[in-house]
Amino acid sequence: MALFALPSLLLLILLNVYPVVYSFLQSLQQGTPSTLPWQTPFVGFENYANVLTSESFRNATTFTIVFTVVGVFGSWLVGLALALLLRTRIPANGLFKVLLLLPWIVPVVVSSTSWNWLVATPQSPVPIILETLGFPDANFLGDPVLAQIVVCVFKVWISFPFMLMMMSSALASVDTNVYEAAKMDGASAWQAFRGVTLPIISRTTYISWVLMTIFCVNDFPTIFLLTQGGPVNATTSLIVLAYQQAFQNLQTGPATAVAFMMTAVLVIVSTLLYRQIKKADIE
Repeated sequence: MALFALPSLLLLILLNVYPVVYSFLQSLQQGTPSTLPWQTPFVGFENYANVLTSESFRNATTFTIVFTVVGVFGSWLVGLALALLLRTRIPANGLFKVLLLLPWIVPVVVSSTSWNWLVATPQSPVPIILETLGFPDANFLGDPVLAQIVVCVFKVWISFPFMLMMMSSALASVDTNVYEAAKMDGASAWQAFRGVTLPIISRTTYISWVLMTIFCVNDFPTIFLLTQGGPVNATTSLIVLAYQQAFQNLQTGPATAVAFMMTAVLVIVSTLLYRQIKKADIE
């Protein structure tokens, strides 16, 4: 029986274990994308030390945290609010559901191009409208702070449909009799939401947070297609920094070191949220 499983096991090792081991060895060497492992000098954990002490890594880490927090909780709040709204009997409910899924369905290349057209230059529609309303001229993708805001809002916009689907499925499992019992006990709508709805959907909420955290930390196209990490690296996240190190600076050692540190952070965060999921199951 073990012989039958051997080909599958070897394929699993080839496709999963070998790339991880090879990448880790690269993080301990000082090479380029075109050099072979045995042709590059071994530097140990020097790449990790250099990356951790670099200003670019600190800035990228800060933006990654901001981008992830806004992306996760912003999309969750919007998705949950819309899921609650769609539970009510509003006209054309089904049509609204389809339209609200469009940001998730449309390819990110198309979405980023559309947003770039909306805000990229002073002649774009959004700056013109704001100027007409009396606001000062704004260079959304040229100002570091405004560029960070645009990228974070863009992430929320393309991610809230995922949260909408997750929260809608969770709310569908809530028995309406529970609300009737809470209403009979004198609970207000907010008290029923906080004491009944949130605890029931907590497991799905934690799962969606884990998934969205992974999506945000590993999100390369959303940022790169919109700002390429600029201006002055203001929107450079860790994944963009790894790309810049590998394919612009041609330094695979620091690039893979950044990637492995990202993986370590994701494992820690996912583990903490997984414990919350288990806790929610027990409760």
